[in-house]
Amino acid sequence: MMTAGKEALDPRVRRSRAALMRAAVELVAQRGTAAVPVSEIAEAAGVTRPVIYQHFGDRESLLLAAVYDLASRELLPRLADASKSPTRRAGALALAAHFAEHRAFYRAVLTSSCAFQMTKSLTELLIPVNQELVHQTFGSDLDAQAELDFATFLTGGGAAVVNTWVVEGPEPLDPEQFADRLMRLAGAAAALLPPAASPLIRSESTTTKVQEPQP
Repeated sequence: MMTAGKEALDPRVRRSRAALMRAAVELVAQRGTAAVPVSEIAEAAGVTRPVIYQHFGDRESLLLAAVYDLASRELLPRLADASKSPTRRAGALALAAHFAEHRAFYRAVLTSSCAFQMTKSLTELLIPVNQELVHQTFGSDLDAQAELDFATFLTGGGAAVVNTWVVEGPEPLDPEQFADRLMRLAGAAAALLPPAASPLIRSESTTTKVQEPQP
């Protein structure tokens, strides 16, 4: 078996891993269950079954890698583009649209034995994104530890709300409506901080804006 360093440099390994992760996403979404046979994922990816065990160890590890890969390839770029918008709601909408688009896959994993690890993996992926938003919003009013704590609080709480929406929300999921829900929650969370920590994100009916610092 190759070492991790050599695997990272070998284009064939990268292609095999990418093919397996994409096949896992497609098949799990199609079947609506995470219990897709390893042999079928391997066949869809155009590799042999032992390749899955060589690169991932087992199906659960493959699914978790597929979750992380999907979010890294599609969600993070959307959030990066949204960060250029003058409103914070763009980021909430980008997040909601991603999970709505891939609902079948995420719901299947969230209702499997992988649910806890999936949530943990995505939370770790998104904490730096939220930490940057917290820094932009509160500036020097929060020290580094408070920034990280608040970002972790927002990410963990948001994950619980997103997971429930993905699993139990009505068909079809409405990203616009859910983005408004997320912004109302963000505003309420920001209001928990001391008055000196401003500006605060506030919700105005269905449109949420960022309140600029007063001169």
